Amino acid sequence: MSTTSMRTHMCGELRFSEVDKTVSVCGWVASRREHGSQLSFVDVRDHTGVIQCVVDNEVDVRSEYVVRITGVVRARLEGTTNINLPTGEVELGECVVEVLRTAEPPPFPIDSRADKVDENTRLQHRYLDIRRERMQRNLRVRAKVNSAIRGAMEAQEFVEVETPMLVPSTPEGAREFLVPSRKDPGSFYALPQSPQLFKQLLMVAGVDRYYQIARCLRDEDLRADRQYEFMQLDAEMSFASQDDVLEAISKAVEAAAFAVTGETPPPIERMTWRDAMETYGVDKPDLRFGMTLVDLTDVFSATEFKAFSGAASIKGINASGKAEEMGRNKLDGLTAKAKQMGAKGLVWLKVAADGTLDSPVAKFLSADEQAELVQRFAAVAGDLILIVADEWDITCEVLGTLRNDLGRPPVWQGPYRYVWVTEFPLFVGVDKETGKPKPGHHPFCRPHPEDLDKFETDPMSVRALAYDLVLNGWELGSGSIRIHESDLQRRVFNALGISDEEADKKFGFFLRPFEYGAPPHGGFAFGIDRLVAIIAGEENIREVIAFPKTQSGTDLMTGAPTPPNAKQLAELGIRVLPPKA
Repeated sequence: MSTTSMRTHMCGELRFSEVDKTVSVCGWVASRREHGSQLSFVDVRDHTGVIQCVVDNEVDVRSEYVVRITGVVRARLEGTTNINLPTGEVELGECVVEVLRTAEPPPFPIDSRADKVDENTRLQHRYLDIRRERMQRNLRVRAKVNSAIRGAMEAQEFVEVETPMLVPSTPEGAREFLVPSRKDPGSFYALPQSPQLFKQLLMVAGVDRYYQIARCLRDEDLRADRQYEFMQLDAEMSFASQDDVLEAISKAVEAAAFAVTGETPPPIERMTWRDAMETYGVDKPDLRFGMTLVDLTDVFSATEFKAFSGAASIKGINASGKAEEMGRNKLDGLTAKAKQMGAKGLVWLKVAADGTLDSPVAKFLSADEQAELVQRFAAVAGDLILIVADEWDITCEVLGTLRNDLGRPPVWQGPYRYVWVTEFPLFVGVDKETGKPKPGHHPFCRPHPEDLDKFETDPMSVRALAYDLVLNGWELGSGSIRIHESDLQRRVFNALGISDEEADKKFGFFLRPFEYGAPPHGGFAFGIDRLVAIIAGEENIREVIAFPKTQSGTDLMTGAPTPPNAKQLAELGIRVLPPKA
């Protein structure tokens, strides 16, 4: 009970057990209804709920006035109870109303109707938007998640350590925000993309188990699950294997889910990156629905259909029951999307009522091939089979995308399916300028011990002791076991085309401390905004952040970003180019 000198109870706390008690509540006027000149009904709201207050005369209050009301709790008359309110059996009578602050009419209703208001209007007046029950609930869900995470990490003897917000620029992958130095004109700090380097140095420093609910900043294009600044659970532990790290993080995630839902989620599943790509076509698989990828390469090994003949990989999915709703225009749209993603094309086949396959390409497929397709997909009338024949990675990516487009439920819709994806590739793709492999995560990931002999002969097949945590198709975060030996680190740098001199220049401040005795260590970080959004039932992380930016990176409430004035630029020794015409 949040009692203060001004209130004895919160609005949403009052129940039948308080009848005949004199209480005081404070809050905002949610509504006022007049019954003649002698009776007024004033609904007062705070973050806990609403209570109806009966005033025995006219009262001059309006929507969103801030009031303090003292009255006697009494049972509502028979037939006037409100079953939709937890306080619906009672009301306050004999009320004395004190107006603490008048208010202008708000630009939108402070209730569920605001869900239909343009988001830009809500963000411009975010302080009003947050008054709504939905936003109050979301922020309190977030607080519970943070508290549970801290409790779980501390129970495992992790130590919370804050790391700097002004750091050197490091090539971690994403574009950085730069901060000019007034004391050293022409030099810049960077805002941290993550505490990655510092948390590893804490392992060198003997902290053993570190964690932090850290603010990270990346100058990347925004979307529903990404903001410039975001919060993550950041953790690192010494003398630990991959299983040790996954177990520690799993406990924190499970504690966060339990704190909000009251239910312990099932043990987090595991699969390798290769299995995720083969089965779901993506490295962040949504396990809540089927439509998994089926390998058909052997089915068409001797085919006379030119589009399939000689293809490195042939896979398909069964969009069960989708045949009728997918007309020719929609199918052409799917084909166009497949081509945009790099595929040579997309083959579709509808299963007719008699079990035959209806498609422009059906005449090019033998009877045995068609029968095998029906069997492989357990296809029945009304199903839609989609097939891609191309390189393995393109086949997986295209079908994985189409699978999500056609079958994926909203991200928050249960059941919650967590999965650890392990054994990511150490290298992905080739740098066009250098011709060298590019790191799959960062150059400090430890290679899988079984693949060390492939470094010089087949680097693209080397796996990393790297892992992601995925929930309902959203990547929550990633981590890895790190390299702590100089010779192995040099081998990775050499594979990436980074010379010893370049490594010293870029990473010297980070690598030199390792020469003083670095323990084996590994870590992980996951996005708290994303976890909270899913648990709170939101599709967009802006709904669980108090003051987010728009998708264009603007803060509509404060007007940021804003141009600096001439004095500020002069102090920093900076000149700026005029805006583009």
